[in-house]
Amino acid sequence: MLDRLKGVFASFDAHNVKYVVIGGIAAVLHGVPRATFDLDILIEATPDNAERLLNALADAGLGTACLTSPDEILANEITVFQDKVRIDVQTSTPGLAFPTAWDHRQSMAYQGQTFYVVSREDLIAAKETAGRDVDLKDVEQLKNDKPDARKNG
Repeated sequence: MLDRLKGVFASFDAHNVKYVVIGGIAAVLHGVPRATFDLDILIEATPDNAERLLNALADAGLGTACLTSPDEILANEITVFQDKVRIDVQTSTPGLAFPTAWDHRQSMAYQGQTFYVVSREDLIAAKETAGRDVDLKDVEQLKNDKPDARKNG
């Protein structure tokens, strides 16, 4: 999955998009072993950032970005871009405010490309608030699989 997203993250970086990876991919990146087939991101919900996001998606080859506007993104909690990959862009998410997520974000890298991921603690809080079965299973894994335990185990 990250292979297909590398160009998207590079484009986000080039356009200075303020985002953090949330959802299933964030859980996987924090050590939860599960399959996921889309990228969920939480963005800073401002007109300028939404414009940068659309430009970044278009430059990354996601033609569906040309079918919407910054105002439409900001008017919805979730906008789905289904193209080469599926990207769910969220302007808000239960249990997590963007300023907090941005302040606590973690930088990760894949094949030299840096991207931003929600912190483990913020991911747990958001997934506990969401309360779906899959989220609660992720929370259990995240709480039981501490980063220090993986390093020392």
